[in-house]
Amino acid sequence: MRDFRVIPSIETLRQHDAVRALEARFGAGATLDALRASADRVRAAIAAGTGPVTAEAAVTDIARGAEAALAAHARGSLRPVINATGVIIHTNLGRAPIAPAALERVAAIAGGYSNLEYDLAAGARGSRSVHAESLLTTLTGAEAAIVVNNNAAATLLILAGLAEGREVLISRGELVEIGGGFRVPDVMHQSGAILREVGTTNRTRTGDYTAAVSPKTALFLRVHPSNFRIEGFTERPSLADLVAAGRAMLVPVVEDLGSGCLVAGLADEPTVQASIDAGIDLVCFSGDKVLGGPQAGIIAGRKALVDRLRAHPLMRALRADKITYAVLEATLGEYLAGRAAQTVPVQRMLHWSADEIEARARALGDRLAAAGWRVALLSGTSAVGGGSAPGHGLPTVLLSVEREGQSAAAIEAWLRTLDPPVVARIENDRVVLDLRTVLPEQDGTLVEVLRA
Repeated sequence: MRDFRVIPSIETLRQHDAVRALEARFGAGATLDALRASADRVRAAIAAGTGPVTAEAAVTDIARGAEAALAAHARGSLRPVINATGVIIHTNLGRAPIAPAALERVAAIAGGYSNLEYDLAAGARGSRSVHAESLLTTLTGAEAAIVVNNNAAATLLILAGLAEGREVLISRGELVEIGGGFRVPDVMHQSGAILREVGTTNRTRTGDYTAAVSPKTALFLRVHPSNFRIEGFTERPSLADLVAAGRAMLVPVVEDLGSGCLVAGLADEPTVQASIDAGIDLVCFSGDKVLGGPQAGIIAGRKALVDRLRAHPLMRALRADKITYAVLEATLGEYLAGRAAQTVPVQRMLHWSADEIEARARALGDRLAAAGWRVALLSGTSAVGGGSAPGHGLPTVLLSVEREGQSAAAIEAWLRTLDPPVVARIENDRVVLDLRTVLPEQDGTLVEVLRA
């Protein structure tokens, strides 16, 4: 018998202690909407013959349903996850994890007021663009530096500020597409600069640039192939040769480095310092890739050019906020102190050896085996990711996890439903966890959620 009378009125529900607790926690309006929606679901369940048969059970079901809906809504859509993919700079998972020192700096700066645009010495309005500049110039050797909200914005500002209505010479082999479908030619078009292709897809020489110079030429633009690789019959002028050609023709040379590597030794990734040492006029790069800081675009180089960009109207639209500056300054401070390899998560992951990862995987595997999982250790490869060091793998040890009667696809999908979700990968029809990208303090959490 389908008895809908077991469902109390909304006002009656609101008198129950559990519902009053929900109102105190989430607010009366939101709780009222959630109760109505939950009551409708219980009514549908009763109609289907699967709902509660007593008023007490109906109250419990409605309150639980409302609480689950309210909690999910209050939590928001952005959630922390455990990255077990082995891709260090995972764009889909938020790129670089922030260093503990940077988190402390954010709490100190964002929790109150700061001198973001206030000159403490003069007691008057200041400029936010000076923050992080001293650290950046010290680390890179550049004369000046500014920060905007990402590297695409940095490229846009450079082109709009220095080449609007004029030609920018770029090799055909460097007209790349970056993440999210954004293409260098499209960014150039939006800046008002005029694209002038030189050379061919696979071979471009210094002479191709100099032969194309005209009174309309504003810049030579060089784009580092950070997310692709052309192999075989190829040629590309060295940065030193391009800089020399630019000086001879009185044309500034700008380089988009992308990944923002400040420490030598990562595959074919050039460092920012090397570009500055080669005499580049301006270089731009990301803050949240190999550098391991916040989403930001950093422009460094000759002071005269940086100051022109600092004063450009677009600078206000592309400027960084106080949280970005706080994270960036703290992260750069770790580099300046010489401890970034141990304290900046991205750098730490890049430096871990396969033996160190194997020790963690073995310990974690023993605990999972005791909980009923079939586990195995496999040799594998981690990726730098984030459009950095394409084709360069880091040797690692993978932890394979299997469960009786469950396919790899089913286990991988189930892992994403956990709290926190675990994002893994499937290799050879096995779910594998690469602990290179799992923070050491997450090992215990990973075991607990898998034991569930």
